[in-house]
Amino acid sequence: MLYRKYRPQNFSEIVGQEHVVKTLQGALESGRVGHAYLFTGSRGTGKTSLARIFAKALNCADFSKMRESNFAEKSSVRRSLGEGGLPEPCNQCDSCLAASQGNLLDLIEIDAASNRGIDEIRNLKDSALVAAPSGGFKVFIIDEVHMLTKDAFNALLKILEEPPSHVVFILATTEPHKILPTVLSRVQRFDFKRLNQGQISGKLGMMARKEGIKINEEALKTIAMSADGALRDAEVALSKIQACLPVGEASTDSTKAISVDEVNEMLGLVSYRYYPEFVSCLLGNDKTGALDLIQKIYLSGADLENFTGHLVEYMRKILMAKINPVVLASISGINDEETKSILALGQNTDGQKLIRIIVSFSNARNEIKHSPVPQLPLELAVIELCGT
Repeated sequence: MLYRKYRPQNFSEIVGQEHVVKTLQGALESGRVGHAYLFTGSRGTGKTSLARIFAKALNCADFSKMRESNFAEKSSVRRSLGEGGLPEPCNQCDSCLAASQGNLLDLIEIDAASNRGIDEIRNLKDSALVAAPSGGFKVFIIDEVHMLTKDAFNALLKILEEPPSHVVFILATTEPHKILPTVLSRVQRFDFKRLNQGQISGKLGMMARKEGIKINEEALKTIAMSADGALRDAEVALSKIQACLPVGEASTDSTKAISVDEVNEMLGLVSYRYYPEFVSCLLGNDKTGALDLIQKIYLSGADLENFTGHLVEYMRKILMAKINPVVLASISGINDEETKSILALGQNTDGQKLIRIIVSFSNARNEIKHSPVPQLPLELAVIELCGT
């Protein structure tokens, strides 16, 4: 899978989380490393990858030299400093190589979704009391930490509050609201941002070039948009597209680039052209046309939940264009043709009707997964908006 092959190995390779990276690098440079961190954010935003890089840097031989010299003789270890003079793992010492290969003894990763009980946390506490094999830091990464039981959280509290000096905890979660306040008060929290379309398509473009996948820019933007801010989802989608390509055929200048329509077909996405057409039917009270489009999209095998989510986002852009056209400039991933279409719809549409459409289809999207007939919630929303 491409997301594993191109997993970041340095701080500079992390996409879209510069605010977190800079703080962690500052802690490494100054020697003020905290004993417990909490990485929160939606899926696929780089929480685990950055935790592994931070663990690698903590045990990097160059960082160890800086620590031993009390961070006074930094000039002797400039090899490990990246852009701006901030620390990067050297990726050359034994510790860095072991971390990159996933067999660093100083790094212990725990999946709290399957190891959520008090016994597992007691074992973790026992392990934390033992010094790191390398003599450096022993780093515990607890993924999906919100899945721990209440008793397990309580067992974790004491070791989080007063851990041995050689131990660093990195907790990662997509649902920080489920973590006990007593745990939150003992960690440094970092919130990971959802990536925008430009950041995702830029990373996908780099991967496509290295893999010899010839794909046009609009197709990459379509993949990025479908990922909903999760870089890993986009990388998995690119892997799926790569799997559909003929084996053993190297791309050349004459090779036809993968188009948007081909991406939509491979990934089961709905073509962009359906959105303005569907919205025009709703605004014109063309109930028959809207219902026909829903049936056409359903029969094409596209994901109706995905279609509805993007439809709501499209309607939001129209509403923003009506309130303040300048706002469109701040929304990434909009081309000139789409901008003109959205501006025209925004100027000629009643704001209250736009709000009713957004609310109706937001509710319909939530009902699709529970409906015995997938297209029924959308059809009912159309009938409600356009009248019987």
